[in-house]
Amino acid sequence: MTATTNALPATRIDYATTLDQRSKMLILVGVLLSLFLSSLDQTIVSTALPRIVADLRGIELLAWVSTSYLLASTAMVPIYGKLSDIYGRKIILLFGISVFLLGSVLCGLSNSMIQLVIYRGVQGFGAAALTSTAFAIPADIFAPAERARYMGVFGAVFGLASVLGPFIGGLLTDAISWHWVFFVNLPIGVVAMAFIAVKLPKLHSGVQSKIDYAGAITLLVAVVPLLLALTLDKAQNAWTSPLILGLLALSVVGLVLFFVAESRASSPILPLHLFRNRTFAITSMTSVVIGITLFAAIFFLSIYMVNVLGASATEAGTTLIPLMLSLVLASIVSSQIVQHTGRYKPIIVVGMVLIVIALWWLTTLTTDTSPWMVRLRMIVLGMGLGPAMPMLNLAMQNAVPREDIGAATASRQFFQQIGQVVGSAVFGVVLTTTLTTALTTNLAPLRAQLPPAMAAQLDPAALRNGPMAGGEGATGASADPAARIAQAITERFTAQRDLLTRALRDADPAAIQTLTADPQTPAQLKELLGSVSAMPATAREQALTNTLTALDAAQAQAITQGQAIGAQISQAVKSAFAASITGIYRYAIALAVLALILALFLPELPLRGGRHEPVVSLE
Repeated sequence: MTATTNALPATRIDYATTLDQRSKMLILVGVLLSLFLSSLDQTIVSTALPRIVADLRGIELLAWVSTSYLLASTAMVPIYGKLSDIYGRKIILLFGISVFLLGSVLCGLSNSMIQLVIYRGVQGFGAAALTSTAFAIPADIFAPAERARYMGVFGAVFGLASVLGPFIGGLLTDAISWHWVFFVNLPIGVVAMAFIAVKLPKLHSGVQSKIDYAGAITLLVAVVPLLLALTLDKAQNAWTSPLILGLLALSVVGLVLFFVAESRASSPILPLHLFRNRTFAITSMTSVVIGITLFAAIFFLSIYMVNVLGASATEAGTTLIPLMLSLVLASIVSSQIVQHTGRYKPIIVVGMVLIVIALWWLTTLTTDTSPWMVRLRMIVLGMGLGPAMPMLNLAMQNAVPREDIGAATASRQFFQQIGQVVGSAVFGVVLTTTLTTALTTNLAPLRAQLPPAMAAQLDPAALRNGPMAGGEGATGASADPAARIAQAITERFTAQRDLLTRALRDADPAAIQTLTADPQTPAQLKELLGSVSAMPATAREQALTNTLTALDAAQAQAITQGQAIGAQISQAVKSAFAASITGIYRYAIALAVLALILALFLPELPLRGGRHEPVVSLE
């Protein structure tokens, strides 16, 4: 073909009519590979989070492991969308994968929570290029009526990554180390880069426009202070503190400046005129709510499985498999229904209803819920998410002008990720706050039954990290409060046994003095210790035998009592985690109902079947 883009520099290239089906399929494979890489990382990391928190000791930064990733990714999605229009999708994809892989290596080498948070931001900076192009390219190469057929494929890839991710993440975490959940991205990324470099066309739009630097900067000024205000520890910085109020004020100023910059930009990151389109406005608002709800539904499930049901990381990961399988199936089936009927609004509404039902069912989780009942809840949630998410994207792309499809797609993705960022920040604060309160309340009567030194170890702030807070290998006995108490009792009695042996058998003056000065030593034993130096060796041996026999009985009784208290502590910790997480799901229900109400007001337009712009031939 002969290139005529220089003759028509302002005409958008219509790939739907200029590319043959084979080229479109090759492009689609490249897009799906990049989307698979990005999706796989997010699901792998969520499974390993309980072990990461236990190892690096930083539950107060737990939400930021996702927040930093989503913050960097969210801020860059619209910018990458504009850059891919200017320089072509291919080069942006390759750049994004390269940065993403660099961030993966750094995350795997992290030895503190703050390092992990920073390097997750690097990952997010690269991942934004993957998601922005992955969802924009299908809008370039397929008309809406044809595009509906492929929405299910995107859901299937996301579902496949989500099925494999938790399983692989749990397996790597349990068998090797959580560090490998990041290193596993390298071989997948190399394969994706090789395919894209060889098979993917440049995918240049043919439209030359300037980068909206003012919009990008003011967007960061609006978003970053807001997230900081939401996530900072409110025990140290209350909502009314000068720091929090200052950050919120700065965010408002940034938002105002962003709107001013966008209204004046010749090629804005977020075209404000799109909000006059009712479908775009509703899908944008719904995307924010869905983003928050999706984060709450999935992110906290692994924490529940590990810290309440005592599951391993692998078992926690497999709990998400039914969610993703039902999501994939529902996505494919709903896509085929829309392809044949042209009706997408009923599918979206039904999906929203199922999401509300699933979230309500999740609020009924208890410390006794079986893993299979958790999986059933995940199946219902997947049946709701599968139709709702891709069909919202289709509805938006079908409603906006063709020349705005790229910007609108990036904007919808931006709003969904904004929702995820806000969800991670808000629900992270909710979890740490409610969990500390619940732990303090549940443990107060139990701490009163323990010796001061042992009671001091039941610190609610430390137990927020979960029963695995003893380190990366803290599983089994070391992770069980009853076993810990029994171990502490055994160590104390072992020391006492050694002291008695030296005092009674060897007549050691230092040991005798230590036991005599101990107020917990019985008066009868103190009297015996006072005359032990004058006793013959056989009498001392007999006295030692009798004393150790009594000590063994006392130890057995103490261990029995300690294990009973330990079991109560374990149940108290599990109850605190279960109550905090189900409380988060109650908040999520309200958001899901809001999304359902918004979906009811969504206009349903006939799916466009073809392109009508001037056709531009390509080389």
